[in-house]
Amino acid sequence: MIKFDGKALLGWVDARFPLTKLWKEHLSEYYAPKNFNFWYYFGSLALLVLVLQIVSGIWLTMSYKPDMTQAFASVEYIMRDVSWGWLIRYMHSTGASMFFVVVYLHMLRGMMYGSYRSPRELLWLIGCVIYLALMAEAFFGYLLPWGQMSYWGAQVIVNLFASIPVIGPDLAVWIRGDYTISDVTLNRFFAFHVVALPIVLLLLVVVHIIALHEVGSNNPDGVEIKKNKDPVTHLPRDGIPFHPYYTVKDIVGVVGFLIIFSAIVFWAPELGGYFIEDNNFIPADPLKTPEHIAPVWYFTPYYAMLRAVPSYFETQVWGVIVMGAAVLIFFALPWLDRSPVKSIRYRGPIYKSFLAAFILSFLILGYLGVLPPTPFRTALAQFLTVVYFAFFLAMPWYSRIDRCKPEPERVR
Repeated sequence: MIKFDGKALLGWVDARFPLTKLWKEHLSEYYAPKNFNFWYYFGSLALLVLVLQIVSGIWLTMSYKPDMTQAFASVEYIMRDVSWGWLIRYMHSTGASMFFVVVYLHMLRGMMYGSYRSPRELLWLIGCVIYLALMAEAFFGYLLPWGQMSYWGAQVIVNLFASIPVIGPDLAVWIRGDYTISDVTLNRFFAFHVVALPIVLLLLVVVHIIALHEVGSNNPDGVEIKKNKDPVTHLPRDGIPFHPYYTVKDIVGVVGFLIIFSAIVFWAPELGGYFIEDNNFIPADPLKTPEHIAPVWYFTPYYAMLRAVPSYFETQVWGVIVMGAAVLIFFALPWLDRSPVKSIRYRGPIYKSFLAAFILSFLILGYLGVLPPTPFRTALAQFLTVVYFAFFLAMPWYSRIDRCKPEPERVR
């Protein structure tokens, strides 16, 4: 009788691949601050949703046809004839929106607790690149159902690139692969959505985690636990091993997330037209424009900013610049903040007021982007766009003069 020797097998693997070393460095011997709170669920949840999207996407591609004459029908086939196809499709569509919910909350946590400050500037920049890649992934996937809103939403967004001086028209043709949204565009977007960008996202996530474990996790007190180590064990006094303490904590977050996620998938997958628009249940018709075209909710804050900028000389280039700047300005955050403290717990009332105004402006702009424009809504969007940018552009001034409390030397 052959006896199985697990230790011998593990030793054989370790001699050829650093499995135990990776386990220790990134889980069992990676020390994280002992004061993580609710806000520290969203990093692991983002990884969970990424895996869910990749797995559900693989199953969808088995029945989906990237052909403009068959794409919409193939989605209907998945929904009606493929065993559990409706569940996989709704998991994927709900997962797309929940991915942005989790990522936006993850970014907000970083802004609240100063996770972009030294020594984590590069970590923040990598996260911003992930955000851009995620937006591109969502944009390319949005066209694939080939519904009315998919088609016309993609038409509007691609046409924005055409407004860029000099290179705009050629750039729009390159993105579409044709002079209009056509079968070539659908195939191109399918390739980007299914192959290219998932690979990029996975690589960026791995780099993001490596960078995180190199500098260590931030915490709600903004204290660097690596600066206070036990002289005997050389381990952070204010840290605990990620496994088993935070793996168990993250499982609690995963269970709570899956309850909400499942409730949406089974009872409200369209979520009132915000997750899947009503017009996307109608096949794309290039000859019939919907009454109101708007992107999915996670793009609408930037879309509202675009519409808020007047079109001078019959061009939208200034609106495109404002919209692009609203996304790219996150990259400058580590160098705009001049506060002596990191965490919102010890910041003064000025920063808290500006952050609250920023959050409100982002949420209201998102709602305005869903609605048809009116003079009042446009004026409100213009005001909120100023508030949005004021949070960043005025930060070197108000973060310096704000009355802050002294940070503790150790986590509380």
